[in-house]
Amino acid sequence: MAKTNPGRFFEDYKLGDVIAHAVPRTVGEGERALYHALYPARHALYSSDEFARDCGLPESPLDDLAAFHVVFGKTVPDVSLNAVANLGYAEGRWLQPVYPGDTLRSVSEVIGLKQNSNGKSGVVYVRTRGMNQLGEVVLDYVRWVMVRKRDLDAPAPETVIPELQKVIPAEDLVIPEGLDFSNYDFAQAGEPHRWGDYELGEKIDHVDGVTIEEAEHMMATRLWQNTAKVHFDATFRPDGQRLIYGGHVISMARALSFNGLANAQMIVGLNGGAHANPCFSGLTLKAWSEVLDKAETSAPGVGAIRLRLVATRGGEPFELKGEDGKYLPDVLLDLDYWALMPM
Repeated sequence: MAKTNPGRFFEDYKLGDVIAHAVPRTVGEGERALYHALYPARHALYSSDEFARDCGLPESPLDDLAAFHVVFGKTVPDVSLNAVANLGYAEGRWLQPVYPGDTLRSVSEVIGLKQNSNGKSGVVYVRTRGMNQLGEVVLDYVRWVMVRKRDLDAPAPETVIPELQKVIPAEDLVIPEGLDFSNYDFAQAGEPHRWGDYELGEKIDHVDGVTIEEAEHMMATRLWQNTAKVHFDATFRPDGQRLIYGGHVISMARALSFNGLANAQMIVGLNGGAHANPCFSGLTLKAWSEVLDKAETSAPGVGAIRLRLVATRGGEPFELKGEDGKYLPDVLLDLDYWALMPM
């Protein structure tokens, strides 16, 4: 009996399958330090316990995207080990802050399947829930991924494409218990711009750039225990290049967005996202944002702002798609998310 696991291929997935992912992870201050070493992350709420307490939280949480990476990483051996590419996200909600000392685990359900026309691969849709040691769901999101077939003659499953919300309604966003921006310290946060200073349709060039390094990507992907072959094995792709983990691009772009959005403190919703083009080491990543919507919340001094975050490989800012409606070659990421900001 074989002891090793080659990972699931497209024909191994069945609609309704529930997968309890292995290896729960207790997170600590080490994850925070490494996250800040890998990305120029500077949002004050995730850097200072005292700043977080002044905002009504018991201490500084782990960065929202660090929590996402840990939950995501658990799913890779079962969902995307044999992936060609991770394609997109929807209906993501952060439901509880993650604090140092919390233990995270992940469970996914297969909610959609579609074989590609070439018969060599297919798209798998999963809903993943990340839970802490108390059984509380801290994160819930949908993603879809293109996975190779092992047996090209395996019959195609019935096509089921789930109906997903394009935008999470603002009233469905979960505000962390106790969050209060009434006494928010703008000087410590780094910028004076509050919720009312941003206008719908406004676009912000985040100016700075970071060249993607192979070593940093490898460290990050190992940190999140992401074992997808395309990130590690240079022989797995025909071009011999290791694909940069999409979450690495998301975190880098989010960190760059500090310049102009320093007060977009907490990510609470992920409306949608697409990795428009592959990213490889040596590319210089830049970012820009667009304000898509704004909403008030019930928490004191807290507003919600919906942002489009676009990462490019050095292209001109504010250019996204061509006349044919397809993403331009320089666009790496198109992410639509809700964040919380002082009013």
